[in-house]
Amino acid sequence: MWESIILTVAATAGNNIGKILQKKGTIILPPLSFKLKIIRTYALNKTWLIGFLMDIFGALLMLRALSLAPVSVIQPVSGCGLAILSIFSHFYLKEVMNVVDWVGITLAGFGTIGVGAGGEEQEAVALSIFHIPSLAFVVFILFILLNGWLRICKRERREQEMMEYDVVEEIIYGLESGILFGMSSVTSKMGFLFLEQGFHKLLVPLCIMISVCCSGTGFYYQTRGLKHGRAIVVSTCAAVASILTGVLAGMLALGERLPSAPKARLALLLGW
Repeated sequence: MWESIILTVAATAGNNIGKILQKKGTIILPPLSFKLKIIRTYALNKTWLIGFLMDIFGALLMLRALSLAPVSVIQPVSGCGLAILSIFSHFYLKEVMNVVDWVGITLAGFGTIGVGAGGEEQEAVALSIFHIPSLAFVVFILFILLNGWLRICKRERREQEMMEYDVVEEIIYGLESGILFGMSSVTSKMGFLFLEQGFHKLLVPLCIMISVCCSGTGFYYQTRGLKHGRAIVVSTCAAVASILTGVLAGMLALGERLPSAPKARLALLLGW
């Protein structure tokens, strides 16, 4: 269990430091789109490219962690990435932090220890291939609602002739990217479980492909949010959405459950 916890901390460190570097790089870049000229501009920006590669490396470490532990354990631990993000911002970007910030970082550290102490190996629960379209349908409905809300906010901002992003827009971009990152973790774990339970081997690359698509789309929404919004708001909302998505989907779709021992259960809940 501790190996997966350490891998998750390393992965989330790469993800969040990568986000800071991407945020710094996008200052002089145009809004991200799928036009070849725009993509080339991003790829030639050294700061953004290093941040992007760190983000990808973190995602690969997260895949390894997911193969070793339940999603409902891995995703809450990834929340300590916000603490890493804050510390890096303080020393690298010279952002000022108050007492409350340091208390939050300390609690994130203790929470990670609690999850590691309370987590336990779980027996595999029989999965159904129909869980994939069910999860996709739920995410589809959520995105219809969030994008509808986003369109309303943008229309109001244009009517009021406001140039800066509204905080609601930052929150929506963070939630959308976080939901997709959480679903990426869940579908990756689902692929490993399908393999263990003797399903057709083609389901593994299928789940990995869905996971990559979720991560890529989440990265797109995250980059749009970071371009004009505040990194700490977008990243915080993304982390919260990712944790909730991972825990709920892990328990409902993958059959993950709380530890049987009362002390371990308490440690895990306190860690969350």
